[in-house]
Amino acid sequence: MDDAGNIPNSGNPSHKAIAVTAGEAHTLLLTGDGSVYSWGRGMFGRLGHGSEKDELLPVQVKFQNPNGGEADTPKIVAIASGAYHNLALADDGSVWSWGYNIYGQLGTDGEDTPDENSIGGVYNLAPHLLNKFPKSHPLDSSTGVSEVEGKGSIKIHAVKAGGMMSMAIDNRGTLWMWGNCPQESKGEFSLVSSFIPMPILAFHGLNVAKVACGNEHVVALVSAGESNNGEDLVCYSWGFNNHGQLGLGDRENRAHPEVVKTFGEESPWTIYDIACGAAHTALLTRKKKSTELESKCWTFGLGDNGQLGHGTTQSALFPTPVQDLPQDISLIGIDCGLFHTSVVSSSGDVWSWGMEKGLGLCPDAGRGSSDSGDALSPLLKPCAPYQPKFPDPVQVACGAAHTVIVARDGYKVWSWGRGRCGVLGTGNELDCYTPTKVRWPPATEDSEEEESKSSLEQDREKEKEAEVKTETDEKLSSALNELKQLQLKLSTMEQYASILHGCVFGKPFAEQDVPASLKDSGSFNIAKEWENMLETADHRTLMRLEMFYRDMLAGVKDKQMKRRIKEIVKECLQSPERKN
Repeated sequence: MDDAGNIPNSGNPSHKAIAVTAGEAHTLLLTGDGSVYSWGRGMFGRLGHGSEKDELLPVQVKFQNPNGGEADTPKIVAIASGAYHNLALADDGSVWSWGYNIYGQLGTDGEDTPDENSIGGVYNLAPHLLNKFPKSHPLDSSTGVSEVEGKGSIKIHAVKAGGMMSMAIDNRGTLWMWGNCPQESKGEFSLVSSFIPMPILAFHGLNVAKVACGNEHVVALVSAGESNNGEDLVCYSWGFNNHGQLGLGDRENRAHPEVVKTFGEESPWTIYDIACGAAHTALLTRKKKSTELESKCWTFGLGDNGQLGHGTTQSALFPTPVQDLPQDISLIGIDCGLFHTSVVSSSGDVWSWGMEKGLGLCPDAGRGSSDSGDALSPLLKPCAPYQPKFPDPVQVACGAAHTVIVARDGYKVWSWGRGRCGVLGTGNELDCYTPTKVRWPPATEDSEEEESKSSLEQDREKEKEAEVKTETDEKLSSALNELKQLQLKLSTMEQYASILHGCVFGKPFAEQDVPASLKDSGSFNIAKEWENMLETADHRTLMRLEMFYRDMLAGVKDKQMKRRIKEIVKECLQSPERKN
């Protein structure tokens, strides 16, 4: 498809994507002028458009002034997406949330947003201001004294979401968490719903620099001191650990943060990016105090679908390098879907691995194809058949069954994976297993009608191609199923023939036992072949045939005798009735 609206890369900040995030089946995009766009599945109001309608193309999310006016709407500087909810951070430090809220991940219980966009507190159809952060930092746990004014005032600097959890980092490096949170409850580990942001007191006095969360686990990069110089970050993890996704060398759950020893204070590696899947974790590192920008990718946790990229389906309890990535590359971004992982390099190469060839939850991706199954090692994703690299890449994001990359310095966006509900942003719901351009930036009013016509024609052509492909795939799938059924029947017949042959001749059926006449002509005279077999049989074979014949004859006579006895008994039982 041609560039949407044929808008050149003019430097217009409203057309430049500076960040992208992906939820279970929706995509969120932030532009340079502080606007937010969303598309995909609308259930639970996750798109923030005031309804649950699906959107096939990027649509702007409206942020209403908290005071009710249209002026001074917030300028958004960061976004985050969980499975069915989103967070947005404004330049004034305010946090906005919308979507699913059953576990409190929006930071509201519904009572403080009594408007038409709040559906019983269960979900919000449009962004609302989260006002549950205290005005100052919590008390010093060692002295019980509140921090001094100025130092204690809170301003959020970063937001993150994953699964049913939400997180934020403030100006003092304090980490806040709400939603479905791993905590200690009554002396035991569990997931506890929190509708109010709560500080992680284990990091008091430290500086949290970055955080990521999966369905039920959290990984954080924390400065060893109150300041952060970028190279002294220590990796902590906590939450569910049933597959080793905490990287602590065991499968024990943790209610409180613990240091991942591979990336402790003495580690030679500096972590600069982290991501979490449903039950696996991925990190990007560089050598400390090195002038080279060479990167190394590490993964650990659940490996059933190859999402670790280690060449196997085994889980890993410790951080392990992804060996099949090139060694001399600079990776600028990483993200995880539920069961797949993607990375992008500074030169524009994208690698994906995990479920369904690194596509994620796309069960139809391998239908009718011999090249199906999970990718256990990284696969290079070309931008186009004759253009392997994505020009000037910015970021990659993974949903449950789709992947999105922002490139060309933010002016172009590509996506691939499962297309239902419009999650790929291409204007239709077709699956696309190779990168295809998102309709970005949105068409201007002047070109909208022309673009719509062109797009409609192209969509029709694509639909026709998809119909032909689907019909071909269905026929191929049907033929393969018939072949499998025939193979199953043939196997059953071979087993049956082998059993009979073994009973008669005392040895398994082999290819040389097939009569020559049947091999050569396809016809078979059983009387003649039986006579030939008797003529060529040795004494031992004839003796076995005689024993088999006697046993069969005795069995038949015994069966006939039993049936005759039953008939006589039945006649005797019925004879008195006849007399009466």
